[in-house]
Amino acid sequence: MPGVILVGAQWGDEGKGKATDLIGGQVDYVARFNGGNNAGHTVVVGEESYALHLLPSGIVNANVTPVIGNGVVVDPEVLLEEIEGLEARGVDCSKLVISDSAHIIAPYHRVIDKVTERYAGKRKIGTTGRGIGPAYADKINRVGIRVHDLYNPEILHDKVEASLRQKNQMLVKIYNQRAIDVEETVAFLTKMGEKIRKYVDNTGLLLNKAIDRGEVVLFEGGQATMLDVDHGTYPYVTSSNPTSGGACTGTGVGPTKIARVIGVSKAYITRVGEGPFPTELDNEDGEWLRQQGHEFGVTTGRPRRCGWFDSVVNRYATQVNGLTDIVLTKLDVLTGLKTIPICVAYDVENADGTHTRYDDMPTDQDAFARATPIYEEMPGWNEDISQVHRFEDLPETTQAYVRRLEELSGCRISAIGTGPQRDHIISVHSLLD
Repeated sequence: MPGVILVGAQWGDEGKGKATDLIGGQVDYVARFNGGNNAGHTVVVGEESYALHLLPSGIVNANVTPVIGNGVVVDPEVLLEEIEGLEARGVDCSKLVISDSAHIIAPYHRVIDKVTERYAGKRKIGTTGRGIGPAYADKINRVGIRVHDLYNPEILHDKVEASLRQKNQMLVKIYNQRAIDVEETVAFLTKMGEKIRKYVDNTGLLLNKAIDRGEVVLFEGGQATMLDVDHGTYPYVTSSNPTSGGACTGTGVGPTKIARVIGVSKAYITRVGEGPFPTELDNEDGEWLRQQGHEFGVTTGRPRRCGWFDSVVNRYATQVNGLTDIVLTKLDVLTGLKTIPICVAYDVENADGTHTRYDDMPTDQDAFARATPIYEEMPGWNEDISQVHRFEDLPETTQAYVRRLEELSGCRISAIGTGPQRDHIISVHSLLD
């Protein structure tokens, strides 16, 4: 089992940190392959809760080498703050490795992000304002700064100067903002580069050699399937590929070295930011899920939009990622409900007044935005399931709910989260066999 990919199967915040931690003790490397510090993972170890943003979730496991791959955009200042915070709590971060080919989020990326979102009006997409999108834009425009550029003063200066030549024109003449100083930016990035130098390496080579030795690498995606820039609800998406294909491009490890693709889904569904959300509950049921599930962003603190489980989304995630397994999280949140709706398909009203049923994800984003969920209802349960460790010991109605989600998703559910603690988990099938 050389390579294992772990992705979010919904709109993010599914509990990937818990899933990573669940199998982290059985792997040798955990590699982040996309996104930046706009991602938020929470890992609970005993009485300790760790909110991770840029670092791989495996960082809390002393036996794992955590890797930040080339597909990640790195804000060095945020990274250092996160490392310092973890080390102050006794977490050893010395094994961290950062790709020398990863792109850097410079201070001007954050400025551009916030200014452009502020002026977007009704077209805003709900960015976190942390510079992720502008950094990826520079990457695609071939004017980005990579980690190894921080150690070549001439190249760094040329790249910053070239990038700010255009950006300052836009900031001053369009947005009435102060121009950003080239020399100050170069000095800041040089200082940051020296501080992270000890972590920098050729991670593509490192990971490939590890797999060739028979070691296990877990590839961890930030965000989730429905936020993928190619396969998500465009334009309300992130700026990278959090689907399984992004694991290969984001680390330099080829697809023939991947043996398992694990998707993580909540027993309901949430979304942060703008964009269509067919099963959203803008009522007391949605608020109940938010409070019961503590649905507030790890990175931003923003309240998450909540809705019932959407099996159309999960079938799509199974298809796009080639899922072999699903880790179902937060099943305990649904405890106490008399009945639990499941979205099995969409109803979309056409321009001529006719209706079309979609059992699979519409490729037309306008149709998706107008989709009304078609529900079936399952009986709920009242029993506390947090201490249950065998599937057959769950209430019968809980078992039936899980089996129905499995059937509708088209992928086996191999593990079930029943609470926030590390041991609040039911293993149905091995994730690494």
